[in-house]
Amino acid sequence: MNPITYEELQANQAVHTYIAMEDEGLSALGYTEHSFAHVTQVAERAGYILETLGYPERTVELVKIASYLHDIGNIVNRVNHSQSGAIMAFSLLSGMNMPPEEITPIIMAIGNHDEGTGQPVSALAAALILADKSDVRRSRVRNTDKTTFDIHDRVNYSVLKSELKINEAHTLIKLKLKVDTQYGSVMDYFSIFMERMMLCRKAAQTLGLDFKLMMNEQQMI
Repeated sequence: MNPITYEELQANQAVHTYIAMEDEGLSALGYTEHSFAHVTQVAERAGYILETLGYPERTVELVKIASYLHDIGNIVNRVNHSQSGAIMAFSLLSGMNMPPEEITPIIMAIGNHDEGTGQPVSALAAALILADKSDVRRSRVRNTDKTTFDIHDRVNYSVLKSELKINEAHTLIKLKLKVDTQYGSVMDYFSIFMERMMLCRKAAQTLGLDFKLMMNEQQMI
Protein backbone atom coordinates (compact mmCIF):
# COMPACT_ATOMS: atom_id res chain seq x y z
CA MET A 1 0.00 0.00 0.00
CA ASN A 2 1.31 3.43 -0.95
CA PRO A 3 1.00 6.72 0.97
CA ILE A 4 -0.56 8.68 -1.89
CA THR A 5 0.21 12.40 -1.70
CA TYR A 6 -1.85 15.39 -2.73
CA GLU A 7 0.80 16.31 -5.30
CA GLU A 8 0.69 12.82 -6.84
CA LEU A 9 -3.07 13.07 -7.12
CA GLN A 10 -2.83 16.43 -8.88
CA ALA A 11 -0.42 14.91 -11.40
CA ASN A 12 -2.61 11.86 -12.08
CA GLN A 13 -3.94 11.91 -15.65
CA ALA A 14 -7.21 10.15 -14.82
CA VAL A 15 -7.95 12.66 -12.06
CA HIS A 16 -7.14 15.51 -14.44
CA THR A 17 -9.56 14.09 -17.01
CA TYR A 18 -12.38 13.58 -14.50
CA ILE A 19 -12.13 17.14 -13.18
CA ALA A 20 -11.92 18.67 -16.65
CA MET A 21 -14.89 16.67 -17.92
CA GLU A 22 -17.15 17.22 -14.90
CA ASP A 23 -16.61 20.95 -15.26
CA GLU A 24 -17.33 20.76 -18.98
CA GLY A 25 -20.64 19.05 -18.23
CA LEU A 26 -21.60 21.63 -15.62
CA SER A 27 -20.69 24.41 -18.04
CA ALA A 28 -23.16 22.97 -20.54
CA LEU A 29 -25.83 23.12 -17.82
CA GLY A 30 -25.02 26.75 -17.01
CA TYR A 31 -23.32 26.20 -13.65
CA THR A 32 -20.47 28.30 -12.31
CA GLU A 33 -16.85 27.09 -12.52
CA HIS A 34 -16.15 23.76 -10.82
CA SER A 35 -12.76 23.08 -12.40
CA PHE A 36 -9.17 23.13 -11.17
CA ALA A 37 -9.39 26.62 -9.64
CA HIS A 38 -12.33 25.53 -7.47
CA VAL A 39 -11.02 22.16 -6.31
CA THR A 40 -7.55 23.57 -5.63
CA GLN A 41 -8.94 26.42 -3.54
CA VAL A 42 -11.16 24.02 -1.63
CA ALA A 43 -8.22 21.68 -1.00
CA GLU A 44 -6.01 24.49 0.27
CA ARG A 45 -8.74 25.90 2.52
CA ALA A 46 -9.66 22.51 3.96
CA GLY A 47 -5.99 21.80 4.60
CA TYR A 48 -5.61 25.19 6.28
CA ILE A 49 -8.54 24.45 8.60
CA LEU A 50 -7.24 21.13 9.90
CA GLU A 51 -3.61 22.25 10.01
CA THR A 52 -4.54 25.34 12.01
CA LEU A 53 -6.53 23.22 14.45
CA GLY A 54 -3.52 20.95 15.03
CA TYR A 55 -4.58 17.79 13.20
CA PRO A 56 -1.80 15.38 12.17
CA GLU A 57 0.07 16.07 8.94
CA ARG A 58 -1.32 12.95 7.26
CA THR A 59 -4.89 13.94 8.15
CA VAL A 60 -4.27 17.32 6.51
CA GLU A 61 -3.00 15.50 3.43
CA LEU A 62 -6.10 13.29 3.34
CA VAL A 63 -8.52 16.21 3.51
CA LYS A 64 -6.70 17.89 0.62
CA ILE A 65 -7.04 14.67 -1.41
CA ALA A 66 -10.74 14.44 -0.57
CA SER A 67 -11.24 18.09 -1.47
CA TYR A 68 -9.48 17.77 -4.81
CA LEU A 69 -11.76 14.85 -5.75
CA HIS A 70 -14.98 16.09 -4.16
CA ASP A 71 -16.80 17.12 -7.36
CA ILE A 72 -15.86 14.31 -9.78
CA GLY A 73 -19.30 12.74 -9.36
CA ASN A 74 -20.70 15.54 -11.52
CA ILE A 75 -19.53 13.44 -14.47
CA VAL A 76 -22.35 11.02 -13.65
CA ASN A 77 -25.02 13.63 -12.84
CA ARG A 78 -25.33 16.79 -10.81
CA VAL A 79 -27.99 15.06 -8.71
CA ASN A 80 -26.41 13.03 -5.91
CA HIS A 81 -22.95 13.93 -7.21
CA SER A 82 -21.46 13.62 -3.73
CA GLN A 83 -22.43 9.96 -3.45
CA SER A 84 -21.41 9.03 -6.99
CA GLY A 85 -18.18 10.97 -6.47
CA ALA A 86 -17.43 8.96 -3.33
CA ILE A 87 -17.84 5.72 -5.28
CA MET A 88 -15.60 7.01 -8.07
CA ALA A 89 -12.97 8.10 -5.52
CA PHE A 90 -13.09 4.65 -3.89
CA SER A 91 -12.36 2.98 -7.22
CA LEU A 92 -9.66 5.47 -8.16
CA LEU A 93 -7.80 5.37 -4.85
CA SER A 94 -8.09 1.59 -4.56
CA GLY A 95 -6.47 1.37 -7.97
CA MET A 96 -3.63 3.54 -6.66
CA ASN A 97 -3.16 1.08 -3.75
CA MET A 98 -4.18 3.50 -1.03
CA PRO A 99 -4.94 1.57 2.19
CA PRO A 100 -8.60 1.16 3.22
CA GLU A 101 -8.07 3.03 6.48
CA GLU A 102 -7.20 6.14 4.43
CA ILE A 103 -9.76 5.64 1.66
CA THR A 104 -12.58 5.38 4.18
CA PRO A 105 -12.37 8.91 5.67
CA ILE A 106 -11.88 10.37 2.18
CA ILE A 107 -15.00 8.82 0.67
CA MET A 108 -16.97 9.59 3.85
CA ALA A 109 -16.08 13.26 3.47
CA ILE A 110 -16.86 13.36 -0.25
CA GLY A 111 -20.18 11.56 0.23
CA ASN A 112 -21.24 14.08 2.89
CA HIS A 113 -20.05 17.39 1.47
CA ASP A 114 -23.23 18.62 -0.22
CA GLU A 115 -26.23 20.29 1.39
CA GLY A 116 -29.47 18.34 1.40
CA THR A 117 -28.01 14.93 2.16
CA GLY A 118 -24.57 15.70 3.58
CA GLN A 119 -23.66 16.03 7.24
CA PRO A 120 -20.35 16.87 8.97
CA VAL A 121 -19.84 13.29 10.14
CA SER A 122 -16.09 13.69 10.66
CA ALA A 123 -13.39 16.32 10.87
CA LEU A 124 -12.54 15.74 7.20
CA ALA A 125 -16.18 16.13 6.15
CA ALA A 126 -16.54 19.29 8.24
CA ALA A 127 -13.42 20.91 6.79
CA LEU A 128 -14.48 20.01 3.24
CA ILE A 129 -17.95 21.48 3.78
CA LEU A 130 -16.55 24.75 5.10
CA ALA A 131 -13.97 25.03 2.33
CA ASP A 132 -16.41 24.16 -0.45
CA LYS A 133 -19.31 26.35 0.63
CA SER A 134 -17.05 29.35 1.21
CA ASP A 135 -15.76 29.41 -2.38
CA VAL A 136 -17.91 32.24 -3.68
CA ARG A 137 -16.12 34.63 -6.04
CA ARG A 138 -16.49 36.66 -9.21
CA SER A 139 -14.08 34.50 -11.21
CA ARG A 140 -16.40 31.48 -10.95
CA VAL A 141 -18.95 33.17 -13.24
CA ARG A 142 -18.63 32.02 -16.86
CA ASN A 143 -21.40 34.17 -18.30
CA THR A 144 -19.92 37.36 -19.75
CA ASP A 145 -23.29 39.00 -20.52
CA LYS A 146 -24.38 40.71 -17.31
CA THR A 147 -27.84 41.38 -18.74
CA THR A 148 -28.53 37.64 -18.72
CA PHE A 149 -27.20 36.87 -15.22
CA ASP A 150 -29.32 34.50 -13.17
CA ILE A 151 -29.29 34.73 -9.36
CA HIS A 152 -26.26 32.42 -9.03
CA ASP A 153 -24.31 34.55 -11.51
CA ARG A 154 -25.30 37.75 -9.68
CA VAL A 155 -24.33 36.44 -6.26
CA ASN A 156 -20.97 35.00 -7.31
CA TYR A 157 -20.12 38.01 -9.49
CA SER A 158 -20.92 40.38 -6.64
CA VAL A 159 -18.26 38.83 -4.36
CA LEU A 160 -15.05 40.77 -4.85
CA LYS A 161 -13.16 39.04 -2.04
CA SER A 162 -13.72 35.97 0.12
CA GLU A 163 -11.68 35.04 3.20
CA LEU A 164 -12.08 32.09 5.56
CA LYS A 165 -10.14 32.55 8.79
CA ILE A 166 -9.84 30.87 12.18
CA ASN A 167 -9.15 33.15 15.13
CA GLU A 168 -6.01 32.85 17.27
CA ALA A 169 -7.90 31.22 20.12
CA HIS A 170 -9.22 28.53 17.76
CA THR A 171 -12.79 29.15 18.88
CA LEU A 172 -14.24 30.82 15.78
CA ILE A 173 -14.15 30.42 12.01
CA LYS A 174 -15.26 33.46 10.05
CA LEU A 175 -16.24 33.81 6.39
CA LYS A 176 -15.66 37.42 5.34
CA LEU A 177 -17.11 38.58 2.02
CA LYS A 178 -16.56 41.89 0.28
CA VAL A 179 -19.68 42.36 -1.85
CA ASP A 180 -20.47 44.78 -4.67
CA THR A 181 -24.20 45.21 -4.09
CA GLN A 182 -24.89 46.62 -7.55
CA TYR A 183 -24.79 43.05 -8.86
CA GLY A 184 -26.22 41.04 -5.97
CA SER A 185 -27.98 41.91 -2.74
CA VAL A 186 -27.67 40.39 0.70
CA MET A 187 -31.12 38.88 0.19
CA ASP A 188 -29.97 37.29 -3.09
CA TYR A 189 -27.11 35.63 -1.23
CA PHE A 190 -29.31 34.21 1.50
CA SER A 191 -32.03 33.10 -0.90
CA ILE A 192 -29.66 30.57 -2.49
CA PHE A 193 -27.02 30.01 0.18
CA MET A 194 -28.91 29.89 3.50
CA GLU A 195 -28.94 26.08 3.55
CA ARG A 196 -25.21 26.07 2.84
CA MET A 197 -24.49 28.53 5.63
CA MET A 198 -26.48 26.42 8.11
CA LEU A 199 -24.43 23.39 7.04
CA CYS A 200 -21.28 25.45 7.59
CA ARG A 201 -22.46 26.21 11.12
CA LYS A 202 -22.90 22.49 11.80
CA ALA A 203 -19.48 21.78 10.29
CA ALA A 204 -17.85 24.40 12.48
CA GLN A 205 -19.49 22.90 15.56
CA THR A 206 -18.10 19.48 14.63
CA LEU A 207 -14.64 21.06 14.78
CA GLY A 208 -15.36 22.78 18.10
CA LEU A 209 -15.78 26.20 16.49
CA ASP A 210 -18.41 28.89 16.18
CA PHE A 211 -19.23 30.10 12.65
CA LYS A 212 -19.76 33.71 11.60
CA LEU A 213 -20.57 35.21 8.22
CA MET A 214 -19.51 38.81 7.60
CA MET A 215 -20.60 40.79 4.53
CA ASN A 216 -19.00 44.21 4.04
CA GLU A 217 -17.92 44.16 7.71
CA GLN A 218 -21.48 43.48 8.92
CA GLN A 219 -22.21 40.26 10.78
CA MET A 220 -25.00 38.31 9.08
CA ILE A 221 -24.80 35.01 11.00
